[in-house]
Amino acid sequence: MSWRKIPMKFPGTCIVCNEKIEINEIGLWAKGIGVKHEKCAQINELQCVVCGGPAGCQSCEFQEICNIQNVSQLCICKSCSEKKDAYLTYVKSVKKKFTILNS
Repeated sequence: MSWRKIPMKFPGTCIVCNEKIEINEIGLWAKGIGVKHEKCAQINELQCVVCGGPAGCQSCEFQEICNIQNVSQLCICKSCSEKKDAYLTYVKSVKKKFTILNS
């Protein structure tokens, strides 16, 4: 899979920051994945989908094999993952961020 730099022909939503990418704005597109801002492609630390803080990429057990540019933006930080009902909180946060999953 490779990201292609394209001028947007239609408005889209960035899969990283969840903000709008306007028509004629340059976006990075990958078939079957979606689009993201050029600036969002430079992210070296993912956000926790639950609390919005840093996911802890530098101390993650998967750091050696993780390609941040290609992985899901649905990571959870160690602090949130260790709380009671972490899985239910995670699912609720993902559904809130991606309302299409509620259908």
